[in-house]
Amino acid sequence: MLHATEVLGAKTYDSHGHYVGRVKELFIDPAEQQNRVARVLLSRGQFRPLVARYNQIASVTPGEMKLTTDESALELYQPNDSWLAMRKDLLDQQIIDMHGRKVVRVNDIDIDEHKTNGNVEMKLADVDVGLAGAVRRLLQGLVSPHMIRKIQEKLPPQKIRWEFVNLIEPDPLRRVKLRITGDSLATLHPADLADIMEDLSPAERQSVFTSLDESSAAEAIAELDSRLQVQILERLEPEKAAHIIEEMPPDEAADVLNEMPADRSEEVLAEMPESREVRDLLKFDPDTAGGMMNTEVVIVAKDSTRDEVVKYIRDNEITIDQMDNVFLNDDHMKFAGSVRLVRLVLATPEQKMTDLANNVLVSVPPSASSNEVFELFDKYNLRSLCVVDAENHPIGAITVDDVVSHLREKV
Repeated sequence: MLHATEVLGAKTYDSHGHYVGRVKELFIDPAEQQNRVARVLLSRGQFRPLVARYNQIASVTPGEMKLTTDESALELYQPNDSWLAMRKDLLDQQIIDMHGRKVVRVNDIDIDEHKTNGNVEMKLADVDVGLAGAVRRLLQGLVSPHMIRKIQEKLPPQKIRWEFVNLIEPDPLRRVKLRITGDSLATLHPADLADIMEDLSPAERQSVFTSLDESSAAEAIAELDSRLQVQILERLEPEKAAHIIEEMPPDEAADVLNEMPADRSEEVLAEMPESREVRDLLKFDPDTAGGMMNTEVVIVAKDSTRDEVVKYIRDNEITIDQMDNVFLNDDHMKFAGSVRLVRLVLATPEQKMTDLANNVLVSVPPSASSNEVFELFDKYNLRSLCVVDAENHPIGAITVDDVVSHLREKV
């Protein structure tokens, strides 16, 4: 096992034992292989820098590298923005520890040696984010590599496997080219991803957000506070912001748009052809039942059977993440009760919704204050509450998640 700090600065000799230069940089070419050192930049005084390919390296030890060819076979260095530079892009940079779900700083990088076809390939194994790597960096060049290794053996290791690393790349051009493991960000829970983003600078936050697909971006932004939501969305093109907001439930989309400046909000809405529900919600004060409700609810006839309702949910591809209740209508389309999802699951196929309905028939108009909503949730131990219009027609629902979010904002 080698460390990047032991390879950078190493004296390099060609196949005839002639001194070529010192290792100035190690490059990874993500397009070829995401963890292999593809090229080594060699520098020697006033001479133009040379580049050795991964298949031209004979051996590597701390402080020294030997090549399989003579100097004449090496290429002249030509900068390539698609390469990832060990010293420039990794050491001392912030990264996302995908396994630990946090932002950390790179102190050093562990490199495995793989012998193949008469040469040695260097592959990134671990990122050192602990004290051992920091001490190694501090002592590099002051004491021998052997002594540094003796000292670091007494220090607790703190490493991250390279495959659990996600680079934070603020530069849009490099971000597109590198994309080392950007897609893996989508596997994090939105709340964890939001916590990570809050620890980043605005440029870094924007780079992480831009690397996400629209669905993951919508879930993550819903977990951020309103200040950061606006900051991120205002930096996007209106069309891109609209696509992300369209992935959000209408109530969350309305909350985000409410926090944005009116002119910017209109620009985004203009890019949302299916924005009627969101526009309707924007008419309500955010601190009322209408402003808190979600219009994506399941409303069925009270005489429907359990099988008919399940078929309706399946056929309409309804998202059930926040669906705690199915709401019922009478023959005049007026609110007639609700059925908890758990009761629906446990019911027999032919059971009527009226037989499964909750005992408490409670609803609120959209003008009801948030305090009235909180009191009803507390009084009846509700998980969701139906919102009805002036004719008592169901128009939306408030879930316990909405209540928690609003209470958190008041604290």
